[in-house]
This record gives sequence, C-alpha cells and structure tokens, in this order.
Amino acid sequence: MPDKPLCFVLMPFGSKPDPGGRPDIDFDRIWNAAIRPAIEDAGLQPIRADEEKTGGIIHKAMFERLLLCEYAIADLTTANANVFYELGVRHTARPFTTQAIFAKNQPIPFDVNFLRSLPYELGDHNRFGDEEADALRRNLAARLLALRQRVKQDASADSPVFQLLGEWQPADLARLKTDVFRDRVQVSEGRRERMISARAKRGEEGLAGLDALRAELGDLEAEEAGVVIDLLLSYRALKAWTRMIDLYEAMPVTLARQILAREQLAFALNRRAGAEDRPQDRARALQVLEDVEEEQGPSSETCGLIGRIYKDLWDQARGEKPHVAAGHLDEAIAAYVRGFEADPRDAYPGINALTLLDVRGDDESQELRDALLPVVRFAVRQRLRGKTPDYWDYATMLELAVLDSDPKTVQKYLGRALAKVREVWEPETTARNLGLIRKARAERGEDVAWLDDVIAALKESS
Repeated sequence: MPDKPLCFVLMPFGSKPDPGGRPDIDFDRIWNAAIRPAIEDAGLQPIRADEEKTGGIIHKAMFERLLLCEYAIADLTTANANVFYELGVRHTARPFTTQAIFAKNQPIPFDVNFLRSLPYELGDHNRFGDEEADALRRNLAARLLALRQRVKQDASADSPVFQLLGEWQPADLARLKTDVFRDRVQVSEGRRERMISARAKRGEEGLAGLDALRAELGDLEAEEAGVVIDLLLSYRALKAWTRMIDLYEAMPVTLARQILAREQLAFALNRRAGAEDRPQDRARALQVLEDVEEEQGPSSETCGLIGRIYKDLWDQARGEKPHVAAGHLDEAIAAYVRGFEADPRDAYPGINALTLLDVRGDDESQELRDALLPVVRFAVRQRLRGKTPDYWDYATMLELAVLDSDPKTVQKYLGRALAKVREVWEPETTARNLGLIRKARAERGEDVAWLDDVIAALKESS
C-alpha cells in the first residue's frame, strides 16, 4: 500500500492565553479531538510541528516539513508569531495545498478571508467541547478532501505569493530527496512512540529503552531538535538527572543555547545536587538561570526554578546555619514572587511563594500571603475553567486548601490530583511542600495531625 501524503500542522502547543482576556485555549485538545482525526479522515498522515519543545527554534527539520509535506494546515488563532512565520515560508514553496483555520471572535492581524480560511467555534469559556470538535473535524476533513481534488485538477493557487507573482517558481523540491525526508519523518515519529513507551515502563526497564535510543542517535549535530528535546524530557520523567546533563552537554550549540534546554539543564543539576550531595551542581544551576533571567528578564519558569534552588539551599542550611538559611528563604520567596508577577496566569511560582510565606510566618509574611492567596486562586480557577485540568492545577488547589486549613477541600483535590499524576517527581514535590507547612505550623503549636494522611498518600503515589 502506498504511503499516505503528509499533512504538516502549524499551530500553538498546550494552553495559550486568549488575547481577548477569556480563559486559556487548550490547543492540544483542538489537535487531538479535531485536527488530527480530520486529517486522517481525509486520507492523510498528520505531522505536528514541535516548536514548543524546542523553545521556538526554527531548525532544519522544520524547514523540511514546511517545504516537503504535500499538505499543511495553519491555525492562526491567537496570532502566534511562529505560526505566521512558518506560514510565510510555506507560501513561498507551495502554490496550493495549504489550509488556514482560526477560531471565531479571535483577533487576527489581517484579513484571512483571502486565504480561504476555515473559521471554527471554541465554545463557552473556550472549552472546545465535543460539539465544537465534531464540527471542526467534519468541516476540516471536507476542506482537505477538496484540496486533494483541486490538486488533481491543477486548480488556481491559494498562496498569495503565487497569486500575486505569477512568474514565481519554487526550487526543484525533487533535488531535496523527498523519499529520504519521508523516511526520516517516519523514523522520528517511531522514536517518539518508543520514548512514550519507555516513560510508561519507568525504572530500569524504561531507562534501558531510552539509553538504547540515545545510542542510536549518536552525534546530535545531525539529529532533529524535537527528538533530542523529547529524549531530554523523557530522562527527566524517569529522574535520570545525570543522563539529562550528559545529553545537554552533547547538544549542538544552537540547541543548547535555547532557554528551554538551559532551564532543563538547571533543573537536572539542582535535582542531582540534592540526590548526590553535589553543591557545585547547585551553584552551576543557579548561574545558568541567573544568566537566562539577565538575558530575557523575569519569567514564571526561570524564576520558579531559581526559587526552587534557594528553597533547597534554605532547607539544607536551616538546621545548622539559621542565619544563612533565613537569607536563602528570603531569596526563594523573592524569586517566586518575581516569577508570579511576571505572569500571574502561571500559579506555580505563586503557590510556592504562598507556601514559603506561611513557613516564614511573621506578621509581614502573613499579610503578604493573605494578599497574594486570592490572586493565585483566581489564576488556577481560570485554568480549571478553560482547559482539561492537569496534575499541577489540582495540586495547587490542594495546597491552597491546606493554607486555608480546610481538610474537606483538601480531600477533594487530593483525589483529583492523584488521578492526574504523570511523572513520579510531581507528587513528591507536593508532599515536600506540605511537609514544610506541617513542620512550620507544628513549631508554632498549631494542629497539623490531619495533614499526615495527605502527605503519606502523595508519597505512596510517587
């Protein structure tokens, strides 16, 4: 049976802010519930871009997909800069077979009607329910089938470059060896499936699968950036900190300089420092993150990681060096607050700031905690309204309930969080935070016995 034509999809990843101020838009839901099945319904093979995992770097594999995939879909919702750039590249290479789509009532920087764009509904609170998914799947599949028919009939161009410059002719794509490209795409997709399988197995069996794949990759200079980052995150899922660091050190400079890769290096260094008593790792991690913050300014992710390092330093010093520990605690709180202020939609640095303010416990800390808590709660509730909640959404609501000393609500969100655990270190992190709150409150003479079962349940699931 002949290979199906490839359809490359240019779209945002994960949950992205709605420019109109409504709840976040879950693009993974749109992809899984509508776009991917529509492509398959039209007899095409879906391939999704990977800019989220590569930190936005436009690499060789991305250009190959833009130039060589027979069909492409560009979701222009939220006016994502990467998507528009990639659409421009695509329009210089292919006269037709590119379908633009966008969510209704979303601001787009220019009139997309001339692109024969397909609008779709997001539903109440941007939830993108089954009704909206079915409609987009049906309509998009029909558009793709029509595109396939137009190609056979040598129809007019849908690229504005070809429409306006009739003499424009792309380079000879045959010289790029499309058969080799197709084989490489299949290999990349197969490797991703193997990584998913290894992460599910966990333990030594999972690591053996990832190590075998790493050996196959060899020199990373010639490898697709998305596959390398996938492998880095797969090692993280299995808590293989040294393997993460070694993989980073082998990355080509262009990939290693990406903020996402540097943040993950710092994450691994700090975790290894805690597991193996390597203070030099923690110092290096802090330097990596401070360099990133100096270059790009504060962000919720970078400042959250800085806060975690200072929190670990505080935890390490508080028994024997109380004054040093107090300084580290101040730095941790400042970093978490800085991260939350940089992006109040990301509750992670916010909840960690609240936890440490509760631990510090003085009047000034309690006042700031009480002012910050409703803002963090609002951020999480907005995420719960606008997308399929993940572990961290429920874990944050759990921690907020603990800070409110509300055992009934704690039990409600404990069950929901445990049902969403993806990686073993997630409940470990939550258990550790709750342990810090428990110890500080116990030292202040508060009743904390009700927290013991909650912490134990989190530890058992890790």
